[in-house]
Amino acid sequence: MKRTHDGETRRIVVISTGGTIASRWQGTGYAADASGSDVLATAPLPEGVAVEVVDLFNVNSSRMTAAHQLALLRTVHETFADPGVDGIVITHGTDTLEETAFLLDLHHTDARPVVLTGAQRPFGTGDGDGPGNLYDALQVASTVRDLGVLVVFDGRVHAARGTVKYRTLAADAFSDPTAERLGRVGFSRVDIERQPERPAPLPLPAAARTAEPGATPLPRVDIVTHHSDGDPFLLNAAVAAGARGIVLVATGAGNATPEIAAAVADAVARGVLVAVTTRVPSGPLAEIYTGGGAVDLVAAGALLTGTLRAAQARIALLATLLSEEGGTGARATALLRRLLDGPVRAEPALATGGSRSAVAARA
Repeated sequence: MKRTHDGETRRIVVISTGGTIASRWQGTGYAADASGSDVLATAPLPEGVAVEVVDLFNVNSSRMTAAHQLALLRTVHETFADPGVDGIVITHGTDTLEETAFLLDLHHTDARPVVLTGAQRPFGTGDGDGPGNLYDALQVASTVRDLGVLVVFDGRVHAARGTVKYRTLAADAFSDPTAERLGRVGFSRVDIERQPERPAPLPLPAAARTAEPGATPLPRVDIVTHHSDGDPFLLNAAVAAGARGIVLVATGAGNATPEIAAAVADAVARGVLVAVTTRVPSGPLAEIYTGGGAVDLVAAGALLTGTLRAAQARIALLATLLSEEGGTGARATALLRRLLDGPVRAEPALATGGSRSAVAARA
């Protein structure tokens, strides 16, 4: 068996969940149906890497649910119960990859890496990007430590937190609009350029420890977007539907209207957690404006999400509601604030010429 430069074979578990990387033509469009072994067979293995495949489920990622994500979270923790595993790669559809990655990262307590990857072009196509992305993900998973959950796509390494699908169809699909990439991979080399900042991880929630995640109803968390002519109707409808958490996608640095601020205050008074993000792609939120702006939304009891955008802000709310640490009331608000708090801007990339090699980080 081939071995790495230090003589050790890295044992990587690939967890297959579907997505474009596993999608084949169905007559009218593409849908996920290829097994993890089929997907793995399209990619060469990095030198010194031994791979095992777990077929967890096979869905288009637009059909991903919290029950799927919790089943994946439990599987990751069960896999790392084996000390002989060196890392995990998850093949995942790109539509909701940012949500799954962030949920896993919020609960990731292990020094060993979890790396998510996927494809923009379907399985088996001549110009498919899946094999290259999978090779890179395996390279990263066999090399780095203490970086949390990562997204590897098109030769770039991203931290889970803040990374979103930024382009609908291009091969370079993911980025953090507010921060630099975490690193890069290519020519059998992994270079890590900065250290991600992460809140203290949460323990595995009870909903992920059950035999059948999703068997018990999970808390409803909705996303409501403000716009010209926006009114409180949809926010109030979410409360009426039983939402325990709401993400308000505001304008600018976190602004809405006095009527929406009043609806937020009413929701908070009913015990609903409200987080405010923005529809602007990049930059932090800030308390600048009154008249329904972030000043009034915060006064109404909402929390600003920093640089997190809607999908990951929703995951922070869901994780808070599922956490035994969070509880209700002030405790839940305090936990949500901790999960939302993060660096307003990334630390500068290391100027090293060749940059810091992640291989050295293992030493």
